[in-house]
Amino acid sequence: MSGGAASAPKPLPSSGPKSLREMPHPLATSSSEEMGPALTPSPDLLLPRSIADKDLSLPNGTPVDTSSPASSSSLLNRLQLDDDLDVETRDLFVTVDDPKKHVCTMETYITYRVTTKTTRAEFDLPEYSVRRRYQDFDWLRNKLEESQPTHLIPPLPEKFVVKGVVDRFSEEFVETRRKALDKFLKRITDHPVLSFNEHFNVFLTAKDLNAYKKQGMALLSKMGESVKYVTGGYKLRSRPLEFAAIGDYLDTFSLKLGTIDRIAQRIIKEQLEYLVELREYGPVYSTWGGLEVELSEPLEGVSACIGNCCTALEELSEDMTEDFLPVLREYILYAESMKNVLKKRDQVQAEYEAKLEAVALKREDRPKVPTDVEKCQDRVECFNADLKADMERWQNNKRQDFRQLLMGMADKNIQYYEKVCVTVEAQAGIRVVYFPLKW
Repeated sequence: MSGGAASAPKPLPSSGPKSLREMPHPLATSSSEEMGPALTPSPDLLLPRSIADKDLSLPNGTPVDTSSPASSSSLLNRLQLDDDLDVETRDLFVTVDDPKKHVCTMETYITYRVTTKTTRAEFDLPEYSVRRRYQDFDWLRNKLEESQPTHLIPPLPEKFVVKGVVDRFSEEFVETRRKALDKFLKRITDHPVLSFNEHFNVFLTAKDLNAYKKQGMALLSKMGESVKYVTGGYKLRSRPLEFAAIGDYLDTFSLKLGTIDRIAQRIIKEQLEYLVELREYGPVYSTWGGLEVELSEPLEGVSACIGNCCTALEELSEDMTEDFLPVLREYILYAESMKNVLKKRDQVQAEYEAKLEAVALKREDRPKVPTDVEKCQDRVECFNADLKADMERWQNNKRQDFRQLLMGMADKNIQYYEKVCVTVEAQAGIRVVYFPLKW
């Protein structure tokens, strides 16, 4: 991807048929040398070898050529999402910061500053700074879905919160949302196709975004129109095995991640309830110590120990709330986004099958495939290639994110128990022996 490119690059070609057996497990490491033996995927995420070894073909029996050309540009595009990639090779940087509260007569809302720095020729200036509210991010995502229907669009944090439970104007909530919006734009920035989308350019540069919003459907691409207006009368006979495997994987992944999310929320809730009890528990010893001079020193020590444990537990709960839960929720939404792309792909394949069957029923001696059927076949192949490329990219991101998340939470838990042990050592006059882990 070059900063001097004059037009948006074509969608990435597929890396070829890829079975679910080859897809990295969310908890697997990228290298056995980095974290020791790789974790084995759950058996319910594996496919029979007979399915994994089959090649993709279109309904008419024509094999789909999905091999990638060994070009330096396509290779560079695939490397763009590697977190270890040298920053000097990037030509577009976007950050979301500086949230501000706006109080108007009709509504109260938060805006965020979106700063862009780039060397791309598509931008008139090297740097932009605009303010956007949540509904502007939502507009961008909808436009990307309409104009790039064959690609996986990163999810946004959920807009609605339960009133009385979460204060959407609290500092903690606003900061959590800011991080999620920042990650949303960075996902798009790192994508070799979405980052060149004209709506993304407008979002980053336009001072008045409302003027572009009023244009509605006028800027939809031909591909977006063709997919958006596919009628519901076409019924897919059967999803190709490789995409059926992806669908099954996403269902299982969503189910398991949802279970982890619910349990984690329950743990945090119980930690906070326990924290309330601890805060009431500690002062009792201080009060007791004031009544009995002989026991004053040890009782004050117990009270201080409980107070330090409260502080450590509060920090651990905050880390889980601010760092752990948002990542889980993002990937649950990510899986739903991927399922939606699969459904769009199925619609296009169903249309192609119906048109192909209609041509076959004419029973001409030398039937010629109509142009609209060929175009429909092209759309199927485009969906297949883009979907597989985005799935591979998503798997790479997921592996990196979960590795960082789980190692980070393990470190936080170790730090919590170390603080508790140090507190016990100081107050009880004993030495607790523990063995620090090395990753």
